[in-house]
Amino acid sequence: MRDVLPQIESWQAEGKAVALATVVSVAGSAPRGVGAKLVVADTGEMAGSVSGGCVENAVIETALTVLADSRAQLVKYGVSDEDAWEVGLACGGTIEVLIEPVSEHFPELRAAILADDPVATVTIARGEPIGRKMLVFESGRVEGSLGNAGLDSAAIEAAGQRLADDLPRLVRLADGQEAFIDVHTLPPHLVVIGAVHTAIALSKIGKLLGFRVTVIDPRERFATAERFPHVDELVTAWPDEALPTMKLGSRSYVAILTHDPKFDEPALISALGLPVRYVGAIGSRKTSRDRSERLRAQGITDEQLARIHAPIGLNIDAKTPEEIALSIAAEIVATRRGWRNSAGAG
Repeated sequence: MRDVLPQIESWQAEGKAVALATVVSVAGSAPRGVGAKLVVADTGEMAGSVSGGCVENAVIETALTVLADSRAQLVKYGVSDEDAWEVGLACGGTIEVLIEPVSEHFPELRAAILADDPVATVTIARGEPIGRKMLVFESGRVEGSLGNAGLDSAAIEAAGQRLADDLPRLVRLADGQEAFIDVHTLPPHLVVIGAVHTAIALSKIGKLLGFRVTVIDPRERFATAERFPHVDELVTAWPDEALPTMKLGSRSYVAILTHDPKFDEPALISALGLPVRYVGAIGSRKTSRDRSERLRAQGITDEQLARIHAPIGLNIDAKTPEEIALSIAAEIVATRRGWRNSAGAG
């Protein structure tokens, strides 16, 4: 949504009506995933994409109809007949696209996105009235209603789960209604402690996966822009001093790679005091056990120790810094998606 916001604003400023088309489900192969968006002005102008060009013309035609009668439509596109190359997906998949007029909630949604205030939009996609929408903020605030208390309660619960997972999805609510829950959140944040060689590879993978990446190391000769030209932020400070000053939460992932107790242990104590989603620390099983005993002696509880992924990374028998980085990135993705492997890599 962030990508098409400027175009919506521009068209609305010109007095044009705007329709929003969103991919709400995908079966088989498709060029764009769930959540992909295309916007259409009542003049026929378009921006964005729901299929990489395969069905855009058909979507535009439907969008103009939606704008004319002010009624949302859920439309399915797939390869099913001889006209597939004209209005279908040549890749063989099927997509469902929800096409709706830009709602009265757009100003609130725009403000939340620009303020980095995580919010989910819940829109009736199958059932009545199609297109009815509510906003559910991560803070607990709710704007709008789907029509009755039962639907609203189910929508709020489902939206909370989708915000936690950072995944848009078509879900079934009460009374057989289906709603598309779209999420508008901050990118996940990977904090790498220790500007070591593995950190170079991990930060590159993190950027490839769409993470905002911060590298922390007090040693200025290691934490340099020449070694980490691709990261969002380089912090030359002790990690236990830097971490509390950062806005870290449920979308934050901390990987401690220094392999040195004077860095690792203060960093772990600090990270375990924050509501981050993931804390991993490099080191062998013996190193991890010994470190846990020292942390326990410093007041860290068994419950806190259980949060540490150590040895860090999925067990893929990684040897090189790049392979270790891959194993760490895989474990972070697994944690983000709700799956954990107990055997570490390093």
